[in-house]
Amino acid sequence: MQFDPVKLHYLLHAATLVEEKLRHRLSEIGISPRQARVIDALARMGAVSQITLAREFAITPASMSTMTGRLIAADIITRKVDPTEVRSNIVELTPRGRALLADVHAAWRDIDTLIAETLGAEDAAAHATLNRRLRDRLGGKVPGLASDNTHK
Repeated sequence: MQFDPVKLHYLLHAATLVEEKLRHRLSEIGISPRQARVIDALARMGAVSQITLAREFAITPASMSTMTGRLIAADIITRKVDPTEVRSNIVELTPRGRALLADVHAAWRDIDTLIAETLGAEDAAAHATLNRRLRDRLGGKVPGLASDNTHK
């Protein structure tokens, strides 16, 4: 069986195009797609260690530290030393960060609508189901949820 690189290209190219639409939409509120995901996760998780947050996103603590640093500078989250473990930091949403959550969800709905308008409702639903199945089987999940069989 010969490998067809075009199939992978379609997936990667479509993901890039959708992410660019989302990036443009989120720029209206001054955040990036990855920052939006952190805001959403922290809304579910509450105050949590940076290390726990990094694990939930399956990224290195250093990468999460870079991300949280930008969110702190934008007054979206706060960081303080964990009183039970002085080598650990706790992060949580600020009031501004909590207020951005509705805008994040509105932006995500706008992109879902764009996909449905582009593919048609039935194909968009099938596409979402297949993407969720692929993500799950590759070990992905929504950060902050113990089980994610039906969510995002």
